Amino acid sequence: MTTKETLASQQWTGVQAYTLAVICLLLGVAGGWLIRASGPGSPAQPASASAPESTEKAAQGMTPERLKQMADIQAQPLLEELKKDPSDVALLARIGNLYYDAQQYPSAIEFYQRALKAKPENTDIRTDMATAYWYAGDTDTAIVELKKSLSYQPNKVNTLFNLGMVQWQGKMDVPAAVATWQKLLDTNPNFEGRAKVEELIAQAKKHSNIDMQKGANASR
Repeated sequence: MTTKETLASQQWTGVQAYTLAVICLLLGVAGGWLIRASGPGSPAQPASASAPESTEKAAQGMTPERLKQMADIQAQPLLEELKKDPSDVALLARIGNLYYDAQQYPSAIEFYQRALKAKPENTDIRTDMATAYWYAGDTDTAIVELKKSLSYQPNKVNTLFNLGMVQWQGKMDVPAAVATWQKLLDTNPNFEGRAKVEELIAQAKKHSNIDMQKGANASR
């Protein structure tokens, strides 16, 4: 490690770590409603709801390069710890989550894959990896991994929620998305985000009806 890198690592403080986390949550909510299975926030309660104004301003000026730099610094001690046990599932997931929150999705996927190699039935990690695939632009793999997660835990809230979003926004498959979200509501009657899911179902159906009407008008 160079002297510059050592100084940068030493300058990493708890305040900076908190700032990175909140900034990334702000950016994530701005990009859509998909949520991490093992992260803070929920469809009913976006994690940025109580973010301070100063952090919101910081998020607006944060470049992908700066986010990556901050994530690399924060990941450094975790990577050193990982050398003791390269198959430590919890540690691999933590590093994956760190890069996910910094929007470094290929790096996040790499660590999630390593964790799942050791524990393939971990639905939190698989859901997070699937969502990272979605944000990286690979819709088909995202759907495959979300469905595989459901094969282990069929009624998992975050997995069903995210699958519905990808089916709707990624494939424009409203019937599939509505069916997925309805299953979420039916199998999780006490889900605190019920109102949000019901709103999304209504929006998806409305957009589908608008598209059908446009198609009918175009064929006249």
